[in-house]
Parts: sequence; C-alpha cells; structure tokens
Amino acid sequence: MTSVTDAFVSMTRRLPRPLDPLGSFKLKVSLIVGLVLAAASITFWFGAGWQFRYALLAALVISLVATQVVAHGMTSPLREMTVAAGAMARGDYSRRVRATSRDEIGQLAAAFNTMSTDLEAAEKYRRELIGNVSHELKTPIAALRAVLENLVDGVSEPEPATLSVALRQTEKLGDLVTELLDLSRLEAGVLTLHAELFGVYEFLSDTTKGQPRVHIDVVPPTLSIVADKARLTQVVNNLVDNAVRHASSGADVALSVRQVGGRLLFDVVDDGPGIAPEERSRVFDRFTRGGSTDGGTGLGLTIARWATELHGGTIEVLDRSPGCHIRVSIPCN
Repeated sequence: MTSVTDAFVSMTRRLPRPLDPLGSFKLKVSLIVGLVLAAASITFWFGAGWQFRYALLAALVISLVATQVVAHGMTSPLREMTVAAGAMARGDYSRRVRATSRDEIGQLAAAFNTMSTDLEAAEKYRRELIGNVSHELKTPIAALRAVLENLVDGVSEPEPATLSVALRQTEKLGDLVTELLDLSRLEAGVLTLHAELFGVYEFLSDTTKGQPRVHIDVVPPTLSIVADKARLTQVVNNLVDNAVRHASSGADVALSVRQVGGRLLFDVVDDGPGIAPEERSRVFDRFTRGGSTDGGTGLGLTIARWATELHGGTIEVLDRSPGCHIRVSIPCN
C-alpha cells in the first residue's frame, strides 16, 4: 500500500504545473474560474443567437469581477502570514493572523497563530531565564570578588574565617550551576529513571545525615518503595534544605512517610513563615521563592517537582498556619 502511495505521489510531482509562474493565488483562482466559464461559453456561443451571446459576455464580466472580490478574503491570510513570518525573523513574535475562515487556509492561519504564541512564550522564557540566572550568578560573584579584593589590597588577612566566606560563595555558585544542569536535563527529558527497591527509613536516614534538626517518622518502619534513589534524593534534599532554612532557630523539621492505598505520602513540615496562599500555585516555578529572599537558588522546588513528576507523582503545598507543609505523593511501584 505504501509503495502504491509513493508511486502516486511521485507521478503527481512529475505532472506539469502551468500556474506556478503566477505570483498571486487569487489570480490563479480567477484564471481557473475564467477557463471553466470560457469553455462553457464557447460551447454555448456556437449554439445560441446574438441576444444570448451579449448576455453571456455580460455574465462573464460580472463573474470575473465577483471572483476577484470574493477571492480577496481567501488570500489575505496568506499575505498576513508572509508579513508575520518576516516579523518573526526579526524577533517580533507578537503578530497574529486573522483566522476566521473555516477552510484549509483558515486552519493553516490558526496553526500559524498557535505556533506564534508558543514561540512568543519560549522567547519570553528564554529572556527571563537569562535575566534570572544572571542575577543569581551576580550576587555570589560580587561577594567573592569583594573578599578577594580585600585579600589582595591587604584589608583583610587570609584567615580561616575570611576564606570560609569565599568558600561559601564558591559553593553557592557550584550549587547553582549543578541545579541549572539538572533542570536542563530534566526539561530536555534526557534523564531516565533507574528504579530499584529500597527501604524508606534507611534511605531517609542516609539522605538527611548531617541534618540533626530533621525528625524522621516512617509508618511502618519497614516501609519500602520502588523508585529512582538518585532522583528521590533530589526531592528530599531540596524539601528538607528548604524547610531547615526557613524553620525558626532551634526548631525541628518533621519528615514523615506513610502509605495510603498504593501511594507513599512524604510530608515535610516546618514552623517557618510559611507560603502565602496566593503564592502556592507558582512556588514550584523557576526562581520563585514564595516571597522569601533567604538563601536558596530558587530552583530547588522546581527540581523537586520535576523529579516527583518523573515518578508519576504529585507535589503540593498544604494549608498550615503557622509554618509550611509540603506533601509529595509517589506510587509505591
């Protein structure tokens, strides 16, 4: 069947296209209509009297004028698309084409508008990402530069306390670059899950090692899950780091896991300032901190959401006052 179709397509490509030299679609339609009317008229001409011949000439002229007027609406979307495509080439994605026709050209115009909207959104995302990344890189670079300038000018000595400031800024730069690379891989879909069976309590204990303020509660303690341990580590690390950073001084962060039906619910709770209800829907967007300016890169919760969704799970901010409660729901298998 495919070979027959290919042969038909090949044959149609070899057929002559006498209208290709014409630069106007409207003129082509008019010419086709004119040829059809002329053929019918010639046949009628030799079989009719002079009275009918004059009437026929008048009908031909009126038909051609009407064709020109009607064909204008058919071709205007094509001209608008040509202009809009030129604007796109110059970086202007705001132009749209009038797509009121219900024929193939109208469908093409609607598809063109959809493509323009997508390209405009992608361009907006690209500009915002460049601006946000530049801003996030600028802060630690400026702090690191100030420390190094003080050392070079002799204002401060290369003491452990001074060098630790430089080290923290360097680590922050490294964390930001690592998270950007992770986010890029996640969005590009190049990361695949390597699922394995492991115990939840042992996993959380290893992941939060070095976080003495995190209180782990797994019910039952023998609970296990089939998941990608590396990706799940990203989820837990980002949520716990976020909770520890915002919890009040000396307060614990509760990390609990329980099974409900065929899903595991990971709950991370802190007593910090929480997230305002109007911010909860976009707190998982890139470089959104829910109104906070404390610490993080603004990418941790975004990566947590992507890693959760890779497992077929969901992540959400639940109502809690005071404090913050984030729940991750992941299928057990």
